[in-house]
Amino acid sequence: MKSLLSFLSALFIAGQAYAQKKASPSPSEVPKPTVSEIVYGKHERNVLDFWKAKSDSPTPVAFVIHGGGWKGGAKERLPRFADPNALLKAGISVAAINYRYVTSTEKPPVKAPLHDAARALQFIRSKAKEWNIDKKRIGAAGGSAGACSSLWLAFHDDLADPKSKDPVARESSRLSCAAVTGAQTTLDPKQMKEWTPNSKYGGHAFGLRNFSEFLAKRENIMPWIKEYSPYANVTPDDPPVYLIYSAPPALGKEQRDPTHTSNFGVKLQEYCKSKGVGCELVYPGAPGIRYKSPTEFLISKLRKN
Repeated sequence: MKSLLSFLSALFIAGQAYAQKKASPSPSEVPKPTVSEIVYGKHERNVLDFWKAKSDSPTPVAFVIHGGGWKGGAKERLPRFADPNALLKAGISVAAINYRYVTSTEKPPVKAPLHDAARALQFIRSKAKEWNIDKKRIGAAGGSAGACSSLWLAFHDDLADPKSKDPVARESSRLSCAAVTGAQTTLDPKQMKEWTPNSKYGGHAFGLRNFSEFLAKRENIMPWIKEYSPYANVTPDDPPVYLIYSAPPALGKEQRDPTHTSNFGVKLQEYCKSKGVGCELVYPGAPGIRYKSPTEFLISKLRKN
């Protein structure tokens, strides 16, 4: 009897999963890039693809950073985080990047993917004339680690070096907006633990083995946390951001997916409001939703009225 119940339960779960899969729209087919595998840095993963929107005047750009825990993933995941067809139809060009993983020799390891994202953004700006883009209208999108990278770019001070001999390094690393999915909004283990008790993510960003070591060594690596945590970099001059999550928040309670919990979004929105920075938060049942997707937000913010 017990085995029969187990079988029926498994059958029900499988049926539910199939129904959800059928109900979810599949990502639209990604068109062929205008240019692909363009090198923007020295590492083999420093490449990007670019889709040029048809326009007589310079176009905005949606700058997409893939997820994968900074340990995996690739630019081909683009449609998981933004709809390239809708963006191009709206007159917005699209760029999707690869970057070094946290397995690089940088200290801390997270410096590699974050600074690669900044470099790619600067590189794209250096191509403004050739690619017919508007440097002042670039918004980021991404998921999970790519979302964290996008928020870091949105909040961090400009990395441009006006005196550099490298013309790319002279370009701005600032964004005009960011629209992200399942973002980790802090890399401070103390905040993570307070917001979500069963937090387990982030130690690898600083070369630590697990979350327990992350907490234990927090004070020692605080300068790194202050430099690389999105939350720690929020200031009143930052651009508006949009965060979307798959489940409602429950602050202070264990979460089924603590790495992508909307608790991250609640606390960032709260902090952004205190700084006068626009922060829209979307999750099932969230009040006052204006944009149903990152793509809708990007189109609204990047297009000229």
